[in-house]
Amino acid sequence: QVQLVESGGGLVQAGGSLRLSCAASGRTFSNYAMGWFRQAPGKEREFVAGISRTGSNTYYATSVKGRFTISRDSAKNTVYLQMNSLKPEDTAVYYCAAERAVVPLTNPVAYDYWGQGTQVTVSS
Repeated sequence: QVQLVESGGGLVQAGGSLRLSCAASGRTFSNYAMGWFRQAPGKEREFVAGISRTGSNTYYATSVKGRFTISRDSAKNTVYLQMNSLKPEDTAVYYCAAERAVVPLTNPVAYDYWGQGTQVTVSS
């Protein structure tokens, strides 16, 4: 089992920044590729960013590329999502997820463990 706990969400004005954190406990963190997903009301859960097991490769949805940065700190068993230049359309519940794989996939069904989510609201 892997337990994931997100934090760092909140209300921010358009153009602002937030940093989400996802603390992992349980099985060896380094065995898992990690992903961030988001889900807005009435929409499907969508891939936002992913990072490989070693942290050497990162992947982004087109909508966030250049604005968001995913990283991981193996010493702290934590993955981060730095979000800059936020837009109202970034408003959603953000989830982190762990996939027992080398590289993260964009399909949420591939992931083995999920956090409870953290709300991000961007006002215009």
